[in-house]
Amino acid sequence: MTIAEKEEQIINEFRFFDDWMDKYNYIIDLGKSLPMIDEKLKTDSNLIKGCQSRVWLNADFDGNVITFTGDSDAVITKGIANLLVRALSGHTPDEILNAELSFVDKIGLKEHLSPTRSNGLVSMIKQMKLYALAYKTKASLKS
Repeated sequence: MTIAEKEEQIINEFRFFDDWMDKYNYIIDLGKSLPMIDEKLKTDSNLIKGCQSRVWLNADFDGNVITFTGDSDAVITKGIANLLVRALSGHTPDEILNAELSFVDKIGLKEHLSPTRSNGLVSMIKQMKLYALAYKTKASLKS
């Protein structure tokens, strides 16, 4: 499944909810199924800067695709991380770098978050793209 197809799937899931309280509850539920980061990877180097809560994000690269895992000490942030991990995991660095992640705006996520949570969302996306860039650069140096 492409990133765009995953985004469309997420957008369709959010269409079922009429108000933002229901959407928040769904995001909280999503947090419960976030692919968990290994406890030993909950280090300062995996901590996302710019988030109101503590968010850890790790990326593993198998030479072809990147798999993300994460965790947070806040339930809504954990759910937001799950959406991003779901959209971007299992894709090549180029696919991740070229992803627009328009689902964030289409489901109204940014506009319904507090400014600090919105900054955290942007920081998570930025970090995931930085991982992709780093792995792309590393792979090109090997070839």
